[in-house]
Amino acid sequence: MEALITFLLCFANLNEQQIELIISKASERLLQKDDYFWEAGKIPKEIGFIAEGIIRVTYYDNKGTEITKYFFDENHLLKDWENFQPTFYLQAVTECRLITFTKKDWQEISNTILDWDKIVNKIMTKHHTEKLDKIGNMIAQDATTRYLEFMKNFPNAVNQIPLAYVASFLGITQQSLSRIRNNIR
Repeated sequence: MEALITFLLCFANLNEQQIELIISKASERLLQKDDYFWEAGKIPKEIGFIAEGIIRVTYYDNKGTEITKYFFDENHLLKDWENFQPTFYLQAVTECRLITFTKKDWQEISNTILDWDKIVNKIMTKHHTEKLDKIGNMIAQDATTRYLEFMKNFPNAVNQIPLAYVASFLGITQQSLSRIRNNIR
């Protein structure tokens, strides 16, 4: 819980009562590698904060090919919008420790803590901006530069994510990624 509170305090001044409320509504959940936190077509039941581990955003294209769209690592809030049915999956790449909230408990926090929604919007805006910066920088780059950028952007993830997922994220084949990694060493 400490990681969540430390994270939240970067965005707002919370008093002891507010922190106690947040902690009282939170639960810890472990996801094993390959478990799903959200599944396409199902309304998410929980909001989560990644305290440890890596989660990938994945979907299937119209040919049935699995595509890795993005990775989320520690200190990331996984929040949906009301009655949102994702068209993607959130899958644990590593064992993950999440701090979770039911939608009901999240709503109670929102109803109790003044400006909670503004705090959450600040967090989500920061996450979105970081994601766009990371992906935007990679679009026009060659495969080697994209991989080097990936290593810079996800330093904790490089050795924990299967090559197939990294290759999919970078838009290259696994064989090309292996060649790139061999040339870098």
